[in-house]
Amino acid sequence: MTDYTSEDYIKYRIKRAKEAIDEVRVHIENKFWNTAINRMYYACFYAVSALLAKDKCEVSSHSGVRQKFGENFVKTGKIDRDLARHFTELFEKRHKGDYNDFYDYDEETVLRLYPVSQRFIEEIVKILNK
Repeated sequence: MTDYTSEDYIKYRIKRAKEAIDEVRVHIENKFWNTAINRMYYACFYAVSALLAKDKCEVSSHSGVRQKFGENFVKTGKIDRDLARHFTELFEKRHKGDYNDFYDYDEETVLRLYPVSQRFIEEIVKILNK
C-alpha cells in the first residue's frame, strides 16, 4: 500500500470533484437526468471531503460528511447557507434518483442545479487555496 499525505488526499478529492462535474455535461447531452444528479452530488461530496480533510476532520459516512460540513463550515459562516443547502438538496435528490423506483428527474431540474454545483465546487476550491 502506498503512503499518502493529507495534502495528496485533498488534491485527489478535488481532482475527482472536477472530473465528476465535467461528466455532468455528457449526461446532460445524452439526457441522462438521474445520472447527472448523481454525478453532481458526488462532485460536491468529493469537494466537501477535501475541505473536511484540510480541517483535519475524519468522517466515515455521507451523513457524517454532511453533519461535519454543517458544523465546521456552514454554522461558522465560512460557506454561504444557501450554497450549503444546495449540497443537502443534491444529497436528497441523488438518494431518490438512485434508490426510488419510477423516480426520474427532468432537464429543467438538472439545468437549474448544474451551475450551482459548479459554483459550490469553485467556492470550496477558493477556501482550500486560502
